[in-house]
Amino acid sequence: MRKVWGGLLGGLLTIGALGAAADGTVSIFDGKSPQGWITNKDKKPLAQANVQSDGLNPHRSGGYIVVHDKPRGDFVLDFDYKLSKGCNSGVFIRVGDLKNPVYTGLEIAIDDTQGTGVHDTGAIYDLVAPRVNTQKPLGEWNHMTISAKGPKVEVSVNGEKVSEINVDEFSEPGKRPDGSMHKFKVAIKDLPRSGYFGFQDHGQDCWYKNIKIQSLD
Repeated sequence: MRKVWGGLLGGLLTIGALGAAADGTVSIFDGKSPQGWITNKDKKPLAQANVQSDGLNPHRSGGYIVVHDKPRGDFVLDFDYKLSKGCNSGVFIRVGDLKNPVYTGLEIAIDDTQGTGVHDTGAIYDLVAPRVNTQKPLGEWNHMTISAKGPKVEVSVNGEKVSEINVDEFSEPGKRPDGSMHKFKVAIKDLPRSGYFGFQDHGQDCWYKNIKIQSLD
């Protein structure tokens, strides 16, 4: 009888380990199924064709972004990504309106570039430039961590923090705190603090895997 209970307990512990880590981190992409993923266009379920051998590929999904179907507020998001040549992609977070992700959420840039401008990898798109570009050579896998808590968002690429923003400091439409101009004609501080997150299709192949999230709400 002890062996039976021991086996049952081991099985339950395994199920628990697969479901969530001790800190609440959960895997939200199993590498095989599009379950839990939708496009921003009419919230259509993601097609199986967008789940490929290298991971989730938002290209040709039919939407501007492929999003997880559960909105999030404060969180830590971890994933690996790989780009094709010339790829322009990004991660949108806290999108309040799926029909207008550009003006109702923040984008963290992911691009086949080596620079440190406001559109290069690790930038909070058009708002804050990364202090360094730690992206690996084209074709290699990279790791990104995005932490969002209250007004603060931090971005790390391959284990090094590259950018951060306090949206409360962006109180004027179209202006950064230093007075320079950005493209968004809204006050960034007024963007939603909770919403959808997902990966952009900007016309080239890219792949995402090992996607995990820890809720801080």
